[in-house]
Amino acid sequence: MTGTVDGGTKDPFRAVRRRFIGWPQAMRVHECGNGGEAMGNVNGQFVLSTLVIALGYLLKRTGLVSEKDGAVLTRVLLNVTLPALVVSTFSAMHFEPSLMALPAICLAYGIVMGALGLFVFRRQERADRGLLAMLVPGFNIALFAYPLVEAILGKEALIYLGMFDVGVAFVGFVIAYLIGYYFSPGTTSLDYGGMARMLLRSVPFMAYIVSLLISVSGLHYPGVVVDLAKSLARANMPLALLLLGIYLNFRLSGGSMANVAKVLGLRYGLGLAVGISLYFSLPFNQLFRDIVLVSLILPPPLMMIAFAVEFSYDYRLVGIILNIANVTSYLLLWIIFNCIA
Repeated sequence: MTGTVDGGTKDPFRAVRRRFIGWPQAMRVHECGNGGEAMGNVNGQFVLSTLVIALGYLLKRTGLVSEKDGAVLTRVLLNVTLPALVVSTFSAMHFEPSLMALPAICLAYGIVMGALGLFVFRRQERADRGLLAMLVPGFNIALFAYPLVEAILGKEALIYLGMFDVGVAFVGFVIAYLIGYYFSPGTTSLDYGGMARMLLRSVPFMAYIVSLLISVSGLHYPGVVVDLAKSLARANMPLALLLLGIYLNFRLSGGSMANVAKVLGLRYGLGLAVGISLYFSLPFNQLFRDIVLVSLILPPPLMMIAFAVEFSYDYRLVGIILNIANVTSYLLLWIIFNCIA
């Protein structure tokens, strides 16, 4: 038995959602009047986002900015506008215990993906195994997901995305770092203190933790702090999209494309399979499930390039994988946002 969405269009999944996840009661801040309007809104936002990304790429190609300038802008985003967005978003947050499931899902998925990466690349040389397996877990939430999710799903969705990103921080700074560090040339022991220091020095991570503790305790940021954060947060979306364009690079090397294909196939194959399964089975509201589905197909984080440099890996290969993943994730998100809209 199939249901109908507004406007009379048949929806073959409505019966499934009604039975397993209470679709009629699912709250969606991003619903439009009908399916056509929702899809038009998604496509319109993606066109605008694509134009901003193209502007960033054009600025780089014409020499007005360089990837070195992009590195400076990335530090501004990670240490100023993204923490401001976290503070402004979490200041209006009504904490629910179910939100803690998001970092738990991310952490569990990251552990499984890290172990799977080590298994798949077990026959590679030691350094190659570390580089490739390091790229399997982890997601680029800050630079990639925030602008698109905010534009399409609305500000309330950022609360869910922020909670997922708490898990992403642990996956990146602990699991991926452990893998990369252990298999790097000349490594004899693990530096747990170094990993702890990286977490504590991460401004976005500390903004998440402090904001979450304030929300759970029932306290609030001072009004002037929230106002300042809201003002700075407005720059996060255009800045993140410009940076995606600045870092876009279409120069590919054919020598390692087999390993590139394995990394991307592992990430997107399992990401789509697990994401779709959780989307239809998790007993949470619509935004929760939207964020899980969207997050599991995001590209690896930019910090992987920094890790590759630190561990004396082939950072150019890491850059190639990140560029292909960025384009792949962007196209998949366009499709998925149209489907869930």
